[in-house]
Amino acid sequence: MGARTKARKRALDVLFESEMQDRPVGASLDERLAAGDPPVNPYTVELVEGVREHRDRIDALLTEFAQGWTLTRMPAVDRNLLRIGAYEILFRDDVPDPVAISEAANLAGDLSTDGSPSFVQGLLTRIADEKPALPA
Repeated sequence: MGARTKARKRALDVLFESEMQDRPVGASLDERLAAGDPPVNPYTVELVEGVREHRDRIDALLTEFAQGWTLTRMPAVDRNLLRIGAYEILFRDDVPDPVAISEAANLAGDLSTDGSPSFVQGLLTRIADEKPALPA
């Protein structure tokens, strides 16, 4: 497993943990950084901070493109993988869209339901396809 793949998985862990504890986005990250053990990969920090900063826009786009699915209806793992993937697609020029999509879909395959990989891949692909027409 590559370093960025591990960082994405850790970012998912942090976002999922914060959500399950009904805490602000990324609150678990702050605690992990303060503890320093185990060390937190800088890309994990960038992902969680990026999702935290852009969550309203990301969630609005996920809701718009999810066709028949609300955010609350999605499994929590999928919802947070979609947030990470959408953040990388929309705000990270150093991550090719197909990489962000496949990484999120692969993690969904490892960690979520049987239908999750195709759902995550389809929704992120739609966002990537529409990206040029989205307001900056």
